Amino acid sequence: MMPVLDLADAKAQDMSRGAANFYTSDRVTLQKVTFKNQYQMNVAGTLFTPKTLDRNAKNPAIVVGHPMGAVKEQSANLYATKMAERGFVAMSIDLSFWGESDGQPRNLVSPDLYAEAFSAAVDFLGTRPFVERARIGAIGICGSGSFVISAAKIDPRLRAVATVSMYDMGAANRDALQHSQTVEQRKRIIAEAAEQRYVEFTGGETKYTSGTVHELTADTHPIQREFYDFYRTPRGEFTPAGGSPATTTHPTLSSNVKFMNFYPFSDIETISPRPILFIAGDQAHSKEFSEDAYRRAAEPKELVWVPGAGHVDLYDRVDLIPFDKLASFFSQHLTA
Repeated sequence: MMPVLDLADAKAQDMSRGAANFYTSDRVTLQKVTFKNQYQMNVAGTLFTPKTLDRNAKNPAIVVGHPMGAVKEQSANLYATKMAERGFVAMSIDLSFWGESDGQPRNLVSPDLYAEAFSAAVDFLGTRPFVERARIGAIGICGSGSFVISAAKIDPRLRAVATVSMYDMGAANRDALQHSQTVEQRKRIIAEAAEQRYVEFTGGETKYTSGTVHELTADTHPIQREFYDFYRTPRGEFTPAGGSPATTTHPTLSSNVKFMNFYPFSDIETISPRPILFIAGDQAHSKEFSEDAYRRAAEPKELVWVPGAGHVDLYDRVDLIPFDKLASFFSQHLTA
């Protein structure tokens, strides 16, 4: 017999603590932009500039990457808007294969191309007449935290990097949270993905994996409830043009194993002397990844815990997100 589910629970939408994913500002101007990456694929972004910006001067700029499986309209736009309010040129981007950026099939996993999107964003920003090339930084939220670390290791033009609620997408897929997945379980996942390649190569149906559940039951895990409350309710739900709610947040099964070969924290110490700021909620299920990266990174580095915050809280809860800390970090380190 199926457990009885409270209807209010099934329609969770916790708007407490300033949840404002779709926040807009009358102090900021936005512009949709596209630019090519090194593979001649279009990367889509939204450029946010303060209305008071002196376009005859050279200004600092920040690239913002969205959570894994999301699009720029989910969390990244909010961060870019808030940073523009604080005087920065800021640009949210869609990672390749997601949102309005190029890449087929949709939702494909490619850690290298995800990192490349950040470098392509630097190409674009660094060629704007009102941006100082030596003053470009980046913010990576959730999975983009690991992608921006990967990018920064080989792109010294990223002069300062901040991560928020970071997921190491490599470790998360190889080992799962708290190293709860065995090597044998990993091998079964890899084998299933390999078999699925035959299906898709011969024209069969694409399969998707992981991502956020589409309905709650009495047995839904608390972490899934946390993601559901953002991605499956009006709080954060957004489907880009041409997309489908059925595949939102879900990468393709056959490509997701590419994360097994992704080690973003290997050689993270080589980013020094460029600074890294790690921000995470002290209640976040993902805090192990920020702790690991901080331990491995060389100075200058800083780890900031947000009291009482979980993982998804830092996607959109403006009463919790330390935007002033981010602004002071980039103001200090994106110096001429």
